[in-house]
Amino acid sequence: MKGREWWFMGNALFDLNGKVALVTGASYGIGFAIAEALAGAGARIVFNDLNGELVEKGLAAYKGAGINAAGYVCDVTDETAVAVFVKRVETEVGVIDILVNNAGIIKRIPMTEMSAADFRQVIDVDLSAPFIMAKAVIPAMIKKGGGKIINICSLMSELGRETVSAYAAAKGGLKMLTKNIASEYGEFNIQCNGIGPGYIETPQTAPLRTPGHPFNKFILSKTPAARWGTTDDLKGPAVFLASDASNFVNGHILYVDGGILAYLGKQP
Repeated sequence: MKGREWWFMGNALFDLNGKVALVTGASYGIGFAIAEALAGAGARIVFNDLNGELVEKGLAAYKGAGINAAGYVCDVTDETAVAVFVKRVETEVGVIDILVNNAGIIKRIPMTEMSAADFRQVIDVDLSAPFIMAKAVIPAMIKKGGGKIINICSLMSELGRETVSAYAAAKGGLKMLTKNIASEYGEFNIQCNGIGPGYIETPQTAPLRTPGHPFNKFILSKTPAARWGTTDDLKGPAVFLASDASNFVNGHILYVDGGILAYLGKQP
């Protein structure tokens, strides 16, 4: 096949025109970047956040980026609220073709100092909520003939680290939930995959990325790419997993980590 013909075929594989993409917790940060990428491929963007103020800030950010997004208030840990939210989206925007479970929290507390309530809260947001969201969108996906679910996992889906016992437990569980959704609903042309970001440049990590900061030096030494990732690094993988290009990819976690998981580290 000649190069020009392949170019057109390639564009068609990644075309999301006519698709409705719901990205949870996407008022800013990684979720916003992923939604921006899906919109760039043609998808209609829907997002939610916990309160009206965050939704309004998100809507302003999308408008500034030239994206006509629909924003809703919804607590993704509330099964009843999620069912109402998804039905409203289906009525007002359309059936959800692409779900990105992005909403999440982390509490950095040593395990022996962490309360069970704090542990449960992280599990609820980072693991139970993706279950609740997927459960809500799958019936309409089956009826429509297929769909895409992308769970935002983590390096902590594979590795442990000090002070993140709840987060690692949740993200490890999310990896297995991803595989099980793929196993249970693959026959209905539903692909469920995960993206596992490495250490990404966000406003939250800015204090850690200052030159000379011990954590910054640690991350650079552990990353073969010798840099922090950017939210732009997540855009291509997200479009791939949301598009027809990944129709035979199911139950996979795509780690976008600059090579950290492949690397033992430099010999001292």
